[in-house]
Amino acid sequence: MSAPVEIVLVYQSLLGIYGDRGNAAVLVKRLQWRGIEAALRIVEPGQEVPATGSVYLLGGGEDAAQVSAVSALKADGNLFRALDRGAVLFAVCAGYQICGRTFTIGERDEVIDGLGLLDVTTRRGPERAVGEILTRWARPDGSQSLITGFENHGGFTTVGPDAAPLATVEVGVGNGDGSEGAVQDNVIGTYPHGPVLARNPDLADHLLERALGHGLDPLPLPELDTLRAQRFAHVRGRR
Repeated sequence: MSAPVEIVLVYQSLLGIYGDRGNAAVLVKRLQWRGIEAALRIVEPGQEVPATGSVYLLGGGEDAAQVSAVSALKADGNLFRALDRGAVLFAVCAGYQICGRTFTIGERDEVIDGLGLLDVTTRRGPERAVGEILTRWARPDGSQSLITGFENHGGFTTVGPDAAPLATVEVGVGNGDGSEGAVQDNVIGTYPHGPVLARNPDLADHLLERALGHGLDPLPLPELDTLRAQRFAHVRGRR
């Protein structure tokens, strides 16, 4: 019997203030629905991050939490080792920002070195981005899918040449330049909460497929498709 697919939720008490831990539950459930054994590991500051995970998750948090998380993850080192081994990292909002080269905190916009996993930099924008966001994601296979969520961030992100935007914005702010999120190797960053993987099952399955190295059978859930269509109509109607 193969080992369970390990989903690692990193520093929930620091980076989990917008319900982003729900992303971990979604990944575990979507594996279990397919008969694939999954194990959820929740790692808090002061505990060693396992290097054996398949998917690692970072969520949203405040300035001080971002700085603490960066310091602890650099000192621990196992997240970097896991990514070198082929694991996937999915980072939301503050988690996305700290994966970049630099981000700023506080009223003085102090520049902080990030984890350097994404070629992005984040600076405070002209206004805070708050509200529903709808983006168009160009999937690796050439198809397109909509991503829906709720954004709440003051940072605007510039994507450098070594990374690529995750999606283009239809409604909302995202990175602040018409793009949203970033992708580089097996690291994916994005701003929407929701939790975003509960709202966007295609994105959840994409993370799992990258981690597993193979495709997954579809999970037909018509009621979820109906809810997503209603969300799209609602967001577009508020423009």
